[in-house]
Amino acid sequence: MKLSNSINIFLAAIIAVSTPLMAQTPEERGLEISQEAKQRDLGWGDMQADMLMVLRNKQGEESVREIRLKSLEQENDGDKSLSVFDKPRDVKGTAFLSFSHPVGADDQWLYLPALKRVKRIASRNKSGPFMGSEFAFEDLSSFEIEKYSYKYIQDEACEAGECYVVEQYPVDKNSGYTRRVVWLDHDEYRIWKVEFYDRKNSLLKTLTFQGYQQYLGKYWRADLQQMTNHQNGKSTDLKWTGYQFQSGLNDADFNKNTLKRAR
Repeated sequence: MKLSNSINIFLAAIIAVSTPLMAQTPEERGLEISQEAKQRDLGWGDMQADMLMVLRNKQGEESVREIRLKSLEQENDGDKSLSVFDKPRDVKGTAFLSFSHPVGADDQWLYLPALKRVKRIASRNKSGPFMGSEFAFEDLSSFEIEKYSYKYIQDEACEAGECYVVEQYPVDKNSGYTRRVVWLDHDEYRIWKVEFYDRKNSLLKTLTFQGYQQYLGKYWRADLQQMTNHQNGKSTDLKWTGYQFQSGLNDADFNKNTLKRAR
């Protein structure tokens, strides 16, 4: 009896050693890829840049806006960002302030100089268009892991060679999307394309990234982001220049009480 037990224990040990570790689920793999992408973009501190927003209607007619943007990384929260419109004259002085949060609704405010007041963006309105562009207010928040659940789909050829394709499902019930499909390259985990699916799970928009450059020897930023709305035929380009990092911005530069004086 004792010999039989010993043999059984020995056989069980052999089976345990020879059995491979349980493979990751698509959900676990999708989360892991997204966490790695987030981890690689931590530590930049603060950033300033200039941006041209090019609005294009269905007929291809364009209007251009000049914007200055500042961002501040937060250690235990989402990023803070401030966008100030300089041109054209009809939007000059408009300012948008966003405090992203990993959990719960983001805090966002818009100052409209014509009305001379600061308007808070309600959670239920986050899916609305930002200043007539094809970007929604929720698209302007920093990426936070807790905002989504995840599912790895496949590896696929992309502009950067090979990309992971990951579905992200918004946790916020007020999101305008049922899911986002994201392409991230194998080497640097940079995002090259995002597809946005509306509340009916139909393809709404596609965002592409071009002209990546590296800053501080670590952080990648795209010179051009192009958002195309497949349902209304409009598009918006964001053209970035003049990136500056770690210039000493702090919380005082992102105060909603100073929105009216943003320059």
